[in-house]
Amino acid sequence: MIDHAHDLASVRDATERLLTAVGKLDHASVTESSRLPGWTRGHVLAHLARNADAIVNVLEGRPMYASAEARDADIERDAARPLDVQLADVRDSGARLQSVGAAPADWSRTVLLRNGVTDSASRVPFRRWAEVELHHVDLGIGYELEDLPAEFTERETDFLAARFAGHPDVPPTRLTDGTRAWRTGREAEAPEVTVTGSTADLLGWLAGRREGTALTVEGGPLPALPPL
Repeated sequence: MIDHAHDLASVRDATERLLTAVGKLDHASVTESSRLPGWTRGHVLAHLARNADAIVNVLEGRPMYASAEARDADIERDAARPLDVQLADVRDSGARLQSVGAAPADWSRTVLLRNGVTDSASRVPFRRWAEVELHHVDLGIGYELEDLPAEFTERETDFLAARFAGHPDVPPTRLTDGTRAWRTGREAEAPEVTVTGSTADLLGWLAGRREGTALTVEGGPLPALPPL
């Protein structure tokens, strides 16, 4: 069962880890490239701040973003700000999200996200948790997939495997770390491809953060996954 209060606390803790790590940088480091193509670390931080505000919008019944163009423009506008401004924005926007999350609400209601996607309000805090954890890795400042909390890694792997389940372009695939197993892709009308690796490598491949070169594949080539 999804526990939104637990996930909001996890978001708070993940945000503090990120702020502590970024606080050790200097402004020049924030202007350097992140691991995301075309984005500096400043772009990543600006996105995290604006995403927090977007989730507040969702929880309060407004559109997540005014438009895709407005979302992108806001990130570009904020990407080059000084480090102290970036940190304050991530902190303050995160506090606004926590405040809204603490207010009495019907967490079983359905909310509208980007691109017509809907979900239970109770799952939204976990989605934010994923944003903070994965983008902390994307900053390229020493926080790696192996450093992610074990609970997060397992739940995000569950989430992404389910996201690709039934996808016509993904062959029937079994994922395993040697202890747990997940299935994804089309229904098993054909022999499954089995992909084996560490939890970090499996998540990295599913999340588009690693190419999968450390994974072992049986029954065919490593499937090509659609973009998230």
